[in-house]
Amino acid sequence: MGAMRMLVVADRGEDDLGYVGERLVRRGIRPVALDRDDLPTLEEVGPVDLVYLLGSGRSVANPVEIDRVAGETALINAALDAATPVLGICYGAQILAHALGGTAQRATRPELGWFSHESYDQALCPSGPWLQFHGDSFTLPTGARLLGRSESGPQGFSHESVTADGAPARALGWQFHPEVTPSTLARWLRVENAFVNGLGDPEVINAEAQRLNPQVRQAAYELADTALGWLLGREVASAEAS
Repeated sequence: MGAMRMLVVADRGEDDLGYVGERLVRRGIRPVALDRDDLPTLEEVGPVDLVYLLGSGRSVANPVEIDRVAGETALINAALDAATPVLGICYGAQILAHALGGTAQRATRPELGWFSHESYDQALCPSGPWLQFHGDSFTLPTGARLLGRSESGPQGFSHESVTADGAPARALGWQFHPEVTPSTLARWLRVENAFVNGLGDPEVINAEAQRLNPQVRQAAYELADTALGWLLGREVASAEAS
């Protein structure tokens, strides 16, 4: 049996899989990177086992992004119609909620830094602390299960449906960033300085990333294992020693 294939949807140059993707690769999943600005159809990509939506500095709610959002929404819906599970992080969770019928909008409380949230499912949405790095939020689509929340809004949700063929279609979104590595975070803090200014001290956030890194990496691995099992509806053996 060949390796499973995972579509990684990201902005150009921002397709670092992070700890979550690193763990999925250890589970025998082969990543295929796609540029959000030039997405193929699911038919053009061929058979896939998972879609992984990464974050973005752009906004689902920005009218300027309407064509880009429509293209990614079509890919998400095509995947779910084909019973291919979808995992979204931050912007990825926002556009996943949008594709399923929820909404994305500017957050009343942007979040930047390392925070814990209120969890309603410690397996699929553990309370953290996790990195928060977002100015947008989202509302849950109909039928979704809220997995966690903060004062800013939902922090995690799951959604289950059935395809026309009767197959299960599962989606999971996290507003927080379990995937982020210290080097990626340091780059975000430099690149997104307009967002960062006034919300937090980059030196403090970077120092906290270094301090928390061992436990964050392990927690991200465990979360990736749990999420993959839930999304696929079965346990997946590791392709290499953990």
